[in-house]
Amino acid sequence: MARLLHNLLLLTVALTLKIRVMGYWSLIYGYCALCTGVALLKLGWNIILRPSTTFQWTVRETPPACLNDTSLGTHCYVRIKKAVTMSEHQFSTIWVDSSVISFPQNDCLDFAVHPSSAENISLGSLKIAVMRALNIVFKCEESGLRFHYVAAGERGKPLMLFLHGFPEFWFSWRHQLREFKSEFRVVAVDMRGYGESDLPSSTESYRLDYLVTDIKDIVEYLGYNRCFLVGHDWGGIIAWLCAIHYPEMVTKLIVLNSPHPCVFTDYALRHPSQMLKSSYYFFFQLPHFPELMLSINDFKALKSLFTSRSTGISCKGRWLTTEDIEAYLYALSQPGALTGALNYFRNVFSVLPLSQSEVKSPVLLLWGERDAFLEQDMAEACRLYIRNHFRLNIISGASHWLQQDQPDIVNTLIWTFIKEGEGRKSYRNL
Repeated sequence: MARLLHNLLLLTVALTLKIRVMGYWSLIYGYCALCTGVALLKLGWNIILRPSTTFQWTVRETPPACLNDTSLGTHCYVRIKKAVTMSEHQFSTIWVDSSVISFPQNDCLDFAVHPSSAENISLGSLKIAVMRALNIVFKCEESGLRFHYVAAGERGKPLMLFLHGFPEFWFSWRHQLREFKSEFRVVAVDMRGYGESDLPSSTESYRLDYLVTDIKDIVEYLGYNRCFLVGHDWGGIIAWLCAIHYPEMVTKLIVLNSPHPCVFTDYALRHPSQMLKSSYYFFFQLPHFPELMLSINDFKALKSLFTSRSTGISCKGRWLTTEDIEAYLYALSQPGALTGALNYFRNVFSVLPLSQSEVKSPVLLLWGERDAFLEQDMAEACRLYIRNHFRLNIISGASHWLQQDQPDIVNTLIWTFIKEGEGRKSYRNL
């Protein structure tokens, strides 16, 4: 009888979990269908109003002069190489693509991946030899991805690394590159799929673990083992995850308008208003159609993100110039650029909720009060996941595009946070 009750309990738990999973994905796909219907209505209305221009857009072939402004820094490129050796005591399970290989503690794995196929590793394409040995060794040659970044400040000074959001690229940090290069080696990266960095074609290539590893590899390539990590929007999500998984790498974490990933998930599921504001997450799950909607009328939707009254930059003195807008359109109009940017969203639901969530680094969270995409209540909730000093600053009247909207205030708050608990001389030699 006891065994029967035990089996019934296990069955009930299993069914409950399956129902929750089915409900989760039903919500996602149902909302995706709703957003698609709305987008189709908008497309139809555009065709009626502008039949001759709706499906016209221009690929910008020449970068505007602002992208070559020498006061912002030097344009650099890096092709990441990996060479990792792990002892038998460190693990017995290795992830390869989406498959798992498990070994007894004394086994050895030794294989190489050709650079041209590194993005699409499959078990069939690998020569795997398993043998009894003292160590387990994973060898991977070049990853095949080239990253572009803009760097300023003296080499050897502490590293301040900037991660941009959607739909941006390194240029969104232009005000901070000028400000902090006097005391730091400042580096603004084009993350994979953006700007002049490589654009992997596979959606699978934009998994969160790959994006986090990119940042770790870039920090190491630059010759550092620690950095002041600054992220906005999607760059903020990656920055949070870097601090969670590589706490020793993040001296201090600075995040702009991006909640801790666990806070975002929990809050959105409990607040329909935030779910509505995040509707684009669901719409972007569709293949190809979001790219079309962002491209029609010569990328009108992208322009309005930065310039409209509801979503754009609030501070009149900081509105994007025509040249600034052309800089964004130059980056995003290139073949495959929109798909690379949207692939970040197309992987996000498969990795939530997170298995690890604690942040051990000191954290500064800056939040624009007039963010059209994220509700302010999420900012304070981030405190629950931080096991160190946490400072939150809500900036009155500022939009989602915080570092461009209120750069002077943002820069001052970052300086204050950096200096807390340590003099300038103490972080010069990190």
